[in-house]
Amino acid sequence: MGAGVIEWQVPVGADRTSAIFESATEAGHGTLFVCAHGAGGHMSDGSMLAVSKQLRSRGIDIVRFNFLYREKHVGRPDPMSALKQCVDAVTAYAREKIKPTRLVIGGRSMGGRAASMLAADGYACDGLLLLAYPLHPTGKPDQLRDAHLGKIQTPVLCLNGTRDPLCTQDLMERTVAGLGSNWTMHWLAGADHSFHVLKSSGRTDSDVMSEVGQTVSAWERAVL
Repeated sequence: MGAGVIEWQVPVGADRTSAIFESATEAGHGTLFVCAHGAGGHMSDGSMLAVSKQLRSRGIDIVRFNFLYREKHVGRPDPMSALKQCVDAVTAYAREKIKPTRLVIGGRSMGGRAASMLAADGYACDGLLLLAYPLHPTGKPDQLRDAHLGKIQTPVLCLNGTRDPLCTQDLMERTVAGLGSNWTMHWLAGADHSFHVLKSSGRTDSDVMSEVGQTVSAWERAVL
């Protein structure tokens, strides 16, 4: 592992899971982001590494980790209660080890949803960062995953692509309009659920990730 990178084995109930702490590569304000992966991903997939690289270069420390099903090489995600327990366990472990000035929880898609449900329960954190929040299943815009969102009191930054089939833009805009002023919504033009863009858009995936980094950094400085 390189400098500023520490591997952990974190207790989660009777189990353990892998986690990695990566310190910022530029000076920051002591903010730590505990980032959970999506349903089909893992802590070291391309999306997670891209997010980590962007935010570390903007002064934010990162913790990446595996949910237990991924750690055990099981294809089907754990129940939401188990996902929440894992986010809680890793966050508590990181808080004790790192003692950050500010703590942000969240992650990609399903991982961000699990963190958002913890935040709705009043979980102690300074912010919630949602990357590609899955507002509804693909092709099922009538099955909104929004019932808990209004209970979140902590500052929230949510980034979704305008081509995301799990987050129809007009539905998300209507949802956010009914939430508090603690919510900040940012749309990534032309990006899909994985933050990929078509060549015809005139943008590259790297452009999108730079926009993610800039947006998160500005939110961190202005809001947190």
